[in-house]
Amino acid sequence: MNAPLLAIENLQVRYGHIEALKGISMHVDAGEVVALVGANGAGKTTLMRTISGLLKPAGGELKFKGRSLLRAGADRIVREGIAQSPEGRRVFGTLSVAENLRLGAYARPERELDQSLNEVYALFPRLRERSKQLAGTMSGGEQQMLAIGRALMARPQLLLLDEPSLGLAPIIVKGIFKALEQIRKGGVTILLVEQNVRMALKLADRGYVLEVGRIVLEGSAQDLLRSSAVQAAYLGAERAATAPG
Repeated sequence: MNAPLLAIENLQVRYGHIEALKGISMHVDAGEVVALVGANGAGKTTLMRTISGLLKPAGGELKFKGRSLLRAGADRIVREGIAQSPEGRRVFGTLSVAENLRLGAYARPERELDQSLNEVYALFPRLRERSKQLAGTMSGGEQQMLAIGRALMARPQLLLLDEPSLGLAPIIVKGIFKALEQIRKGGVTILLVEQNVRMALKLADRGYVLEVGRIVLEGSAQDLLRSSAVQAAYLGAERAATAPG
């Protein structure tokens, strides 16, 4: 049996005296989409930032392609093949779309940039149309496309997506998830943190439910969709939020 692409064992992360992650163990296999769901404050973004090297764990192990990342900085982690599209998009507003995308490829050879740009533009044609526009003047949906495209410019083996639907209209969210399906078909492994639990699990192969820094449930995406606990905690709230009134 092949080792997981990403393996996390008993990972602990603290903010001062506050234990944000309390011994997380999970894995992501090559080619999978894995969803990580949970309420605000559960520790999802903390986990993504730790995988990206922006936070240092207090204990446990984090391995990518069988090699420990515990002492790796964020720069090396990108070069190893992990890229993140962060919560809140965080594009460089005073730079153009094309400049933002090129920054995502800073660790790549210059000769590969044009091909990568064309691949991103094929995935998100709106970005080609807006290539010279300042990123800060774009809509939220366009900025989300740009954030994902910028991460893809690094040619990652593992793409970390933190709340890609946050604050977006339903029709834009559908377009974003259609693009994620294309990314998955292109062979990129995805770890997805997403508030829209139903859409996340429909896209994913497997999922984990995180509550107050601990994984409380895991399984196939279909099993989690059918889980009474998941339905009561998350899917019921989604129905109520989208109900007319």
